[in-house]
Amino acid sequence: MTDIKRRGVMLVLSSPSGAGKTTISRRLLGADDALKLSISVTTREPRRGEVDGVDYHFIDRAAFDRQVTNGELLEHAEVFGHCYGTPAQGVEDRLASGQDVLFDIDWQGTQQLQRSARADLATIFILPPSVGELERRLTIRAQDSDAVVRRRMEGAGRELDHWHEYDYVVINDDLDRAINEVRSILTGERLRRPRRLGVPDYVKGLRAGG
Repeated sequence: MTDIKRRGVMLVLSSPSGAGKTTISRRLLGADDALKLSISVTTREPRRGEVDGVDYHFIDRAAFDRQVTNGELLEHAEVFGHCYGTPAQGVEDRLASGQDVLFDIDWQGTQQLQRSARADLATIFILPPSVGELERRLTIRAQDSDAVVRRRMEGAGRELDHWHEYDYVVINDDLDRAINEVRSILTGERLRRPRRLGVPDYVKGLRAGG
């Protein structure tokens, strides 16, 4: 297999809470060593089973505000009273080394990335099969209170209004099919000419009879 140097892809998955983007993300990461999760900073408390430095970097509001002021975040947003952001340097280091970076963020963060890093970006919006199924998934997840579930359902409509801002749309009515569709998108984005930095030298070699 010919190995050609390339720049990594910033792959964004967004959806209303409960539509499946986190499950899809975990399956992709488990099957692809070249894909690494962008670990965000957040001011919210860890959920059950979450590990600092693995799922998120958990920091206080003062530390978060300092990172914003210093321009250390590619994007940041406040969601349901908590702040989230993406450290810039770690992402750039991975892209330059040919690794792809997966983002599990909302539409606000995606809009900021589209302004600051559009050439590196491929964005996917995950749609649920129905509103009823979305509510069922949030309820059985059992990580949030009934009040939080209601608030997330109220916010789902606002999230859905932004589907048209994304490069691709995947309907998660069958998890395996949705995962395969996202994998196909990632494969295509990896093959885009501007990202294949080693192709000019490869073509020169062909022209020289190599």
